[in-house]
Amino acid sequence: MIKLEQIHHVAYRCNDAKETVEFYQKMLNMDFLVAIAEDKVPSTKEPDPYMHLFLDAGNGNILAFFELPNSPKMGRDLNTPAWCQHIAFQVESEEALLAAKEELIGKGLDVLGPTSHGIIKSIYFFDPNGHRLELTCLTGTAEQMAQLKEVAPLMLEEWSKTKKAPKHAAWLHEEEFS
Repeated sequence: MIKLEQIHHVAYRCNDAKETVEFYQKMLNMDFLVAIAEDKVPSTKEPDPYMHLFLDAGNGNILAFFELPNSPKMGRDLNTPAWCQHIAFQVESEEALLAAKEELIGKGLDVLGPTSHGIIKSIYFFDPNGHRLELTCLTGTAEQMAQLKEVAPLMLEEWSKTKKAPKHAAWLHEEEFS
């Protein structure tokens, strides 16, 4: 039986390896852990030079990037809204979230939020590659999380049949839409 311990890393593409490392170091205080560069892809043996970067996202979580200079210019999935695909990082508290917003604005970034999602609050901004980033803090109670876990299978089943938003957890955003 497979027993996962944690996500080792999540890898994205970047336009410029150096600019990407400098952004994550300066904006999010991430440590630059490892750089791997090859002329051939180890798994496929394809001749395709790359730079593979690994950054410390805290608690054993690693965010990785590939710069691929011989590939067509990087874009994003134009069939997916820009808000959908994102990388979310958790901060300690709502106070830390608000302080992070002010710090990022002070460093020249446009920051959206905070936005309340019932059990979390989040701010949003973009990295130099166009990846949407989210900083979030937990605001939900253990009871709310248990309630969401309990209704998750019911919501998924209803969604799979109707493709309409089930209302089991509508309380998450009720105050926003009233």
